[in-house]
Amino acid sequence: MEYRNVKGSRVPALGLGTWDLRGNEGERTVAAALDMGYRHVDTAQAYDNEEAVGAGIRTSGIDRDEVFLVTKIWPDGLGREDAPKRCEESLRRLGTDYVDLLLVHWPNEAIPLGETPDAFAALEAAGKTRHIGVSNFTTRLLREAVEGHGADLLCNQVEYHPYLSQEKVLEAVRRYGMMLTAYSPIARGKVLDEPAIRDIAERHGKSPAQIALRWLLDQEAVAAIPRTANEKHLRANFEIFDFSLKPEDRAAIDGLRGDGRMIEVEGYAPDWDPA
Repeated sequence: MEYRNVKGSRVPALGLGTWDLRGNEGERTVAAALDMGYRHVDTAQAYDNEEAVGAGIRTSGIDRDEVFLVTKIWPDGLGREDAPKRCEESLRRLGTDYVDLLLVHWPNEAIPLGETPDAFAALEAAGKTRHIGVSNFTTRLLREAVEGHGADLLCNQVEYHPYLSQEKVLEAVRRYGMMLTAYSPIARGKVLDEPAIRDIAERHGKSPAQIALRWLLDQEAVAAIPRTANEKHLRANFEIFDFSLKPEDRAAIDGLRGDGRMIEVEGYAPDWDPA
């Protein structure tokens, strides 16, 4: 495993995304991932699977303190009074006293941005979360949160893969001493059929998905949370620490980047930074 050293914490660079993994399937997948060596698990209130994720951690037998556990609060719960209640609900469903990282899931223009960092910081001070962060924030929103409201953020979790440039967001998170966590890192499977990536995969004896993940983790301050319920893919995603990409490999993948965004949530998606 590789790690990102951010604000005094050592965060596993590869984690398990759990969107749409519910019930017994979710519990089994989380337990299997932890048994393979994963130590970073990402969930959210909106995924309706916090109970399954918590059960999977317990089933695995891995000590809770060894797992970097992330959850996210939906935009309607980001107000000063609502955030503590929503956090307690998540902790109850997860069956834990704390999470390692509590994120804003999507920005909400209906709630003053300054309310949320204050509410989250109070939860951090109370030991309910060890760190706070955001998801789907643009450079403008990051600047407002950090410079305008003094938010001490660990992470911005955003869509990031070979077809989507996040150079502006990457520059911002590095400037603020944060990390970027890439969701949808294999572009919902699109990289599997990309000729440039398939050629690189063949030369390295790896799969296209492994190449895309290696490309991400080779970047400073970047982590990735691929989602799969397939144990074969789960193991393959973890087998990316025994090779490196060549400069020409990276250049070929860099050349694919553009505005290939795949994830939008109507009513909450901000005005994205241009590619």
